[in-house]
Amino acid sequence: MAQQPYNDNLTPKDLRVIEHARKKWEKVHDSIPKDVLPIVSEGNPVLRTPAEEVPVEEIVSPKIQHIITEMKKTLLTQSDGIGLAAPQIGIPLRIFVVSRKVFEGAHDDVVCINPKIVKFSKEKKWMEGEGCLSVRWVYGKVERSTKVTLRAYDEKGNLFERGAGGLLAHIFQHEVDHLDGILFIDRAKELEEADPEAIKKEHKK
Repeated sequence: MAQQPYNDNLTPKDLRVIEHARKKWEKVHDSIPKDVLPIVSEGNPVLRTPAEEVPVEEIVSPKIQHIITEMKKTLLTQSDGIGLAAPQIGIPLRIFVVSRKVFEGAHDDVVCINPKIVKFSKEKKWMEGEGCLSVRWVYGKVERSTKVTLRAYDEKGNLFERGAGGLLAHIFQHEVDHLDGILFIDRAKELEEADPEAIKKEHKK
């Protein structure tokens, strides 16, 4: 049996939406190319386990660099994917990747290792249309800070700090939640199931 979301505010309808989408995702999950690591679905314990920090001296090691490469490859297979955390491919480490699609003119994805949000804006907003590659085709409203400041290491082991607003702030909060064992459905309301084919067509435009 899949684990239920940690959200007492979800209605019976919300829970039915999650369950129906889960069954649909199980049917199409095998469509992911075999040469990339598959995305772990909601219900897997790894998504509920706080991830471990990467020792800074190991960031440039072949093991961690290989994990980062695999994360980028997996994210690239998802036309609508803009972020991926290591637990989503079954690896309980504090690493997430933000797709280059988010950054105008970028040639590579942005890697964040051992990330911490060190500042949240007081202003918050209910963000519509939040979804997750591990809770496929389910979308809802989640209250997020409109601006944040993130501190993390890049894939070369350099410490950096970056302020973000809008979509990027939204992504940072979503991905750090992943590393703490929290899924967006734990914070969401008004969940809806979307048509996978419609979403794929939209992101091919």
